[in-house]
Amino acid sequence: MNKIIKLRVKKEVDRANELKVLKLKGTLISKGFTEIIHIEDENDDFYLNTFSTEPEQKKEAENYVLEYISNNNLSDIISLIEMVKK
Repeated sequence: MNKIIKLRVKKEVDRANELKVLKLKGTLISKGFTEIIHIEDENDDFYLNTFSTEPEQKKEAENYVLEYISNNNLSDIISLIEMVKK
C-alpha cells in the first residue's frame, strides 16, 4: 500500500520562493517519488499538498523534502506534516 506524505505550503509567497516550491514539486515527480501532487486549501493561509509514494521510498522522499526545505531556506513556507500512526 502506498504511503501518504503531506506538506503544508504557505499561500502568500514572493516569486522567488514560489519558483522554489514549484521546483520541489517537479523534482518529487521527476525523481519518481510520485506521479501527481494533490493540492487543497487548508485555511486562508496554507495549502495542503499531498502525494503518495511507495512504502520503500517514503523515508527517502521525506528526507529529500526536509533537505530541500533546509537548503533553500523555505522553513517558513513549507513544512512536512507528520502522519499519526493508528
